[in-house]
Amino acid sequence: MRVLLLFLALLLGGCSPPAKFNATELTGIDWGKDFALFDHHGKPRRLADFKGRAVVMFFGYTQCPDVCPTTMAGMRESMALLGADADRVQVLFVTIDPERDTPQLLAQYVPAFHPSFLGLDGDAAATAAVAREFKIFYQKQPGSSPTSYAMDHTAGSYVFDPGGRLRLYLRHGETPPRIAADLKRLLAGE
Repeated sequence: MRVLLLFLALLLGGCSPPAKFNATELTGIDWGKDFALFDHHGKPRRLADFKGRAVVMFFGYTQCPDVCPTTMAGMRESMALLGADADRVQVLFVTIDPERDTPQLLAQYVPAFHPSFLGLDGDAAATAAVAREFKIFYQKQPGSSPTSYAMDHTAGSYVFDPGGRLRLYLRHGETPPRIAADLKRLLAGE
Protein backbone atom coordinates (compact mmCIF):
# COMPACT_ATOMS: atom_id res chain seq x y z
CA MET A 1 0.00 0.00 0.00
CA ARG A 2 2.85 2.40 0.86
CA VAL A 3 4.52 1.74 -2.47
CA LEU A 4 1.27 2.48 -4.30
CA LEU A 5 0.81 5.77 -2.44
CA LEU A 6 4.41 6.79 -3.13
CA PHE A 7 3.97 5.90 -6.81
CA LEU A 8 0.77 7.98 -7.03
CA ALA A 9 2.43 10.94 -5.30
CA LEU A 10 5.34 10.83 -7.75
CA LEU A 11 3.01 10.42 -10.71
CA LEU A 12 0.80 13.35 -9.69
CA GLY A 13 3.81 15.52 -8.85
CA GLY A 14 5.11 14.97 -12.34
CA CYS A 15 1.79 16.03 -13.89
CA SER A 16 1.90 19.66 -12.83
CA PRO A 17 3.01 21.96 -15.64
CA PRO A 18 6.39 23.61 -15.27
CA ALA A 19 6.38 27.22 -14.07
CA LYS A 20 6.20 29.61 -16.98
CA PHE A 21 8.29 32.28 -15.25
CA ASN A 22 11.10 32.33 -12.71
CA ALA A 23 9.46 35.24 -10.87
CA THR A 24 6.17 35.12 -9.00
CA GLU A 25 3.25 35.51 -11.41
CA LEU A 26 0.76 38.27 -10.61
CA THR A 27 -1.32 38.03 -13.78
CA GLY A 28 -4.90 39.07 -13.13
CA ILE A 29 -4.45 40.90 -9.84
CA ASP A 30 -6.64 43.93 -9.27
CA TRP A 31 -4.05 46.47 -8.08
CA GLY A 32 -0.83 48.02 -9.33
CA LYS A 33 -2.53 49.48 -12.37
CA ASP A 34 -0.99 52.95 -12.71
CA PHE A 35 1.02 55.75 -11.15
CA ALA A 36 1.35 59.52 -11.54
CA LEU A 37 4.89 60.70 -10.82
CA PHE A 38 7.65 62.81 -12.40
CA ASP A 39 10.80 61.44 -14.00
CA HIS A 40 14.21 62.85 -13.10
CA HIS A 41 13.93 65.25 -16.08
CA GLY A 42 10.77 66.77 -14.55
CA LYS A 43 8.42 65.16 -17.08
CA PRO A 44 5.09 63.81 -15.74
CA ARG A 45 4.94 60.04 -16.16
CA ARG A 46 2.25 57.38 -16.11
CA LEU A 47 2.44 53.70 -16.97
CA ALA A 48 0.85 54.35 -20.39
CA ASP A 49 3.98 56.33 -21.38
CA PHE A 50 5.82 53.02 -21.66
CA LYS A 51 3.25 51.01 -23.62
CA GLY A 52 4.92 48.58 -25.99
CA ARG A 53 7.81 48.01 -23.58
CA ALA A 54 8.24 45.67 -20.64
CA VAL A 55 8.60 47.78 -17.49
CA VAL A 56 10.50 46.86 -14.34
CA MET A 57 9.49 49.05 -11.39
CA PHE A 58 11.56 49.13 -8.21
CA PHE A 59 10.85 51.20 -5.08
CA GLY A 60 13.94 52.39 -3.21
CA TYR A 61 16.04 55.38 -2.22
CA THR A 62 19.46 56.77 -3.15
CA GLN A 63 20.94 56.60 0.37
CA CYS A 64 20.19 52.85 0.59
CA PRO A 65 23.36 51.00 1.59
CA ASP A 66 22.68 47.60 0.04
CA VAL A 67 19.33 46.47 -1.42
CA CYS A 68 18.84 49.37 -3.85
CA PRO A 69 22.30 49.47 -5.45
CA THR A 70 22.37 45.67 -5.62
CA THR A 71 18.98 45.61 -7.36
CA MET A 72 19.94 48.35 -9.81
CA ALA A 73 23.26 46.66 -10.62
CA GLY A 74 21.39 43.40 -11.20
CA MET A 75 19.02 45.16 -13.58
CA ARG A 76 22.02 46.60 -15.46
CA GLU A 77 23.36 43.04 -15.87
CA SER A 78 19.93 41.82 -16.98
CA MET A 79 19.80 44.52 -19.64
CA ALA A 80 23.22 43.44 -20.94
CA LEU A 81 21.98 39.84 -21.20
CA LEU A 82 18.96 40.98 -23.21
CA GLY A 83 21.10 42.38 -26.02
CA ALA A 84 18.98 44.24 -28.58
CA ASP A 85 15.80 43.38 -26.62
CA ALA A 86 16.99 45.77 -23.88
CA ASP A 87 15.68 48.61 -26.06
CA ARG A 88 12.18 47.24 -25.39
CA VAL A 89 12.56 47.33 -21.57
CA GLN A 90 12.20 50.34 -19.27
CA VAL A 91 13.54 50.21 -15.72
CA LEU A 92 11.94 52.66 -13.28
CA PHE A 93 13.40 53.52 -9.86
CA VAL A 94 10.63 55.03 -7.70
CA THR A 95 11.96 56.88 -4.68
CA ILE A 96 10.30 56.25 -1.34
CA ASP A 97 12.37 59.13 0.13
CA PRO A 98 11.15 62.29 -1.62
CA GLU A 99 12.51 64.37 1.27
CA ARG A 100 16.12 63.70 0.23
CA ASP A 101 15.86 62.26 -3.29
CA THR A 102 15.54 65.39 -5.38
CA PRO A 103 15.17 65.16 -9.16
CA GLN A 104 18.79 66.34 -9.45
CA LEU A 105 20.01 63.54 -7.19
CA LEU A 106 17.89 60.95 -9.03
CA ALA A 107 19.29 62.26 -12.35
CA GLN A 108 22.80 61.45 -11.12
CA TYR A 109 22.09 58.20 -9.27
CA VAL A 110 19.71 56.26 -11.50
CA PRO A 111 21.38 56.66 -14.95
CA ALA A 112 24.74 55.81 -13.35
CA PHE A 113 23.50 52.20 -13.42
CA HIS A 114 22.26 52.39 -17.03
CA PRO A 115 21.60 55.43 -19.24
CA SER A 116 18.05 54.31 -20.06
CA PHE A 117 16.92 53.89 -16.45
CA LEU A 118 14.55 56.55 -15.12
CA GLY A 119 14.16 57.82 -11.59
CA LEU A 120 10.60 58.72 -10.56
CA ASP A 121 9.50 60.92 -7.70
CA GLY A 122 6.56 62.79 -6.27
CA ASP A 123 5.76 64.68 -3.13
CA ALA A 124 5.01 62.81 0.10
CA ALA A 125 1.30 62.42 -0.79
CA ALA A 126 2.00 61.13 -4.32
CA THR A 127 4.62 58.71 -2.96
CA ALA A 128 2.18 57.37 -0.38
CA ALA A 129 -0.55 56.97 -3.03
CA VAL A 130 1.72 54.99 -5.37
CA ALA A 131 2.98 52.87 -2.48
CA ARG A 132 -0.63 52.03 -1.54
CA GLU A 133 -1.52 51.18 -5.15
CA PHE A 134 1.44 48.80 -5.38
CA LYS A 135 1.20 47.48 -1.81
CA ILE A 136 4.70 48.75 -0.98
CA PHE A 137 5.85 49.06 2.61
CA TYR A 138 8.24 51.87 3.54
CA GLN A 139 9.07 53.48 6.86
CA LYS A 140 11.65 55.97 8.06
CA GLN A 141 14.10 54.71 10.70
CA PRO A 142 15.74 57.47 12.78
CA GLY A 143 19.49 57.99 12.46
CA SER A 144 22.08 59.92 14.44
CA SER A 145 20.88 63.20 12.86
CA PRO A 146 17.64 64.34 11.24
CA THR A 147 19.09 63.79 7.74
CA SER A 148 20.93 60.52 8.37
CA TYR A 149 17.87 58.30 8.66
CA ALA A 150 17.40 54.99 6.86
CA MET A 151 14.30 53.72 5.09
CA ASP A 152 12.91 50.22 5.57
CA HIS A 153 11.11 49.17 2.39
CA THR A 154 9.81 46.36 0.23
CA ALA A 155 12.78 44.95 -1.67
CA GLY A 156 11.21 43.31 -4.75
CA SER A 157 10.42 44.70 -8.18
CA TYR A 158 7.29 44.62 -10.31
CA VAL A 159 7.30 43.74 -13.99
CA PHE A 160 4.68 44.86 -16.52
CA ASP A 161 4.23 43.30 -19.93
CA PRO A 162 4.34 45.47 -23.10
CA GLY A 163 0.54 45.86 -22.86
CA GLY A 164 0.90 47.61 -19.49
CA ARG A 165 -0.41 44.73 -17.36
CA LEU A 166 1.29 43.88 -14.07
CA ARG A 167 2.55 40.34 -14.52
CA LEU A 168 5.48 39.50 -12.25
CA TYR A 169 7.06 40.14 -8.87
CA LEU A 170 10.84 39.78 -8.81
CA ARG A 171 12.19 38.84 -5.40
CA HIS A 172 15.27 40.70 -4.19
CA GLY A 173 18.35 38.68 -5.09
CA GLU A 174 16.91 37.12 -8.26
CA THR A 175 19.75 36.48 -10.69
CA PRO A 176 20.17 38.53 -13.88
CA PRO A 177 19.97 35.47 -16.18
CA ARG A 178 16.61 34.48 -14.67
CA ILE A 179 15.33 38.07 -14.86
CA ALA A 180 16.44 38.36 -18.49
CA ALA A 181 14.74 35.05 -19.32
CA ASP A 182 11.46 36.29 -17.83
CA LEU A 183 11.70 39.59 -19.69
CA LYS A 184 12.33 37.75 -22.97
CA ARG A 185 9.20 35.66 -22.38
CA LEU A 186 7.12 38.77 -21.75
CA LEU A 187 8.55 40.50 -24.82
CA ALA A 188 7.67 37.41 -26.86
CA GLY A 189 4.03 37.75 -25.81
CA GLU A 190 3.85 35.01 -23.17
